[in-house]
Amino acid sequence: MSGESPPDTPSADGPRPAGEDADAARAALAEALRRVADGDRSALKLVYDRTAPKLYGICLRILTDRGDAEEALQDAFLKIWRNAGSFDPKRASPITWLATVTRNRAVDRFRARRPVNTRPIDAASEIAATDAPADAVIERDQEVAELIACLKQLEEKDEALIRAAFLQGSTYSELAERGGIPLGTVKSRVRRALAKLRGCLTP
Repeated sequence: MSGESPPDTPSADGPRPAGEDADAARAALAEALRRVADGDRSALKLVYDRTAPKLYGICLRILTDRGDAEEALQDAFLKIWRNAGSFDPKRASPITWLATVTRNRAVDRFRARRPVNTRPIDAASEIAATDAPADAVIERDQEVAELIACLKQLEEKDEALIRAAFLQGSTYSELAERGGIPLGTVKSRVRRALAKLRGCLTP
C-alpha cells in the first residue's frame, strides 16, 4: 500500500492465541486498543496478530480478490491506528468494532472499482450471523434509498425483520427471543429475504 501504513504489521497469516478464555481474550483486545489509542505500536501489532485472519476474511468476502483484500486490510489497520480512540467498549465488543472498520474500508475499495451492486449485502448477512450488532453492517449512504425501495417490495413481516436486523441494531438472538421463534427460523427467514433483496438490487 502506498503512503502511510501502520507500523510493524506482519502478513495476514499472523498467529492467533489458542486456548484463551473468551472473556479474557476480549478484555485483552480492548486493552490493546486502548494502548493503540495512546500511540503504542507494540499494541497495534498485538491487535493485528490476533485479528488479521478474521478481518482479512471479511475483506476477501467483499472484494473476492486476494490482492485487493490485502490492500483493504492494510487500509483498515491504518484507520485503526489513527482512530483507536473512538473505540468504546460500552457500545461494542473489540472484534465488532474492528470488523466494522475493516468492512467499511473494504466496501469503500469495492465501490471505487465497480458500479453499485449487492456484495455488501452478502457480507452483511454473514457478519450479522456472528451475533454482532447488526447496524454495524449496512452503511447509510447513497445506496440506502435504493435499498429502502427494495425493502418495500418484501412481505411486511420480512421487511420488518430485515429492518430490525440490519437497520435497528438487533441481533439474530434478540429477534428470536422477541418473536418467540427458534434462532434457526430467524436465520432462514433473513436468508430468504436477503435473497429477494439481492434480486431487486442486481442491475
